[in-house]
Amino acid sequence: MTKGEQSSLRQRTLAPVRLLLRLWVASLKAIIMHPLMGLSAVFLAGVIFWGGFHWSLELTNTEQFCISCHEMRNYVYKEYKTTIHYINRTGVRASCPDCHVPKEWAFKVARKIGATNELFQWIRGTIDSKEKFEAKRLELAGHVWETMEETDSRECRNCHEFGNMKVDDQTPRAFQMHILGDDWDMTCIDCHQGIAHNLPKGFSKEAQMNVLHDRMEKEKVDCRSCHEGMAGPPAGEGWN
Repeated sequence: MTKGEQSSLRQRTLAPVRLLLRLWVASLKAIIMHPLMGLSAVFLAGVIFWGGFHWSLELTNTEQFCISCHEMRNYVYKEYKTTIHYINRTGVRASCPDCHVPKEWAFKVARKIGATNELFQWIRGTIDSKEKFEAKRLELAGHVWETMEETDSRECRNCHEFGNMKVDDQTPRAFQMHILGDDWDMTCIDCHQGIAHNLPKGFSKEAQMNVLHDRMEKEKVDCRSCHEGMAGPPAGEGWN
């Protein structure tokens, strides 16, 4: 490249920077010469910027945005549509952002920043086929479960909270498990993996239940509190 070409390239590269500098200097001069008008313009620009930022934040916080790529629309969304979170007798739906995006503003922004990696992986085509997706499903699910454990299943608790449950309407098994989960400082996702999506290959729900059974046995939880109709000794006599 000749010196003339290098100089021309440098000029084109620096042109946007120089334009911004000129606009910045002009803005400062306007504020100094006309303080009220200048500050009003800055305030108006701030309102427009904040409105645009908030609008874009909410636009990316919809189910339609979540399923705008074929990976989500053709894989996990189809699974979700068969669950009670999608359709149920009450007509209340928990959509993608309800479960995967915090409602609190600071946490929501942090989640959106973290989601830029998902955009990068989409560009790379990391899971652009069913085979690729299934190969990474366990890893991806693990990331979601880990986050839910760290936040004590925060998004689940937007709708489900122990203190708000009417235990009289629960089955004895569900009531017992919720009581134990609360006593053992467990969180929703410790038991409810696969509640809205298929479980990954390689994940054993039975192994997880074995861990719970072992703990129940150590703490002498009556098996019949979950297994109704199970044989046992007469009331008050205990086990031989």
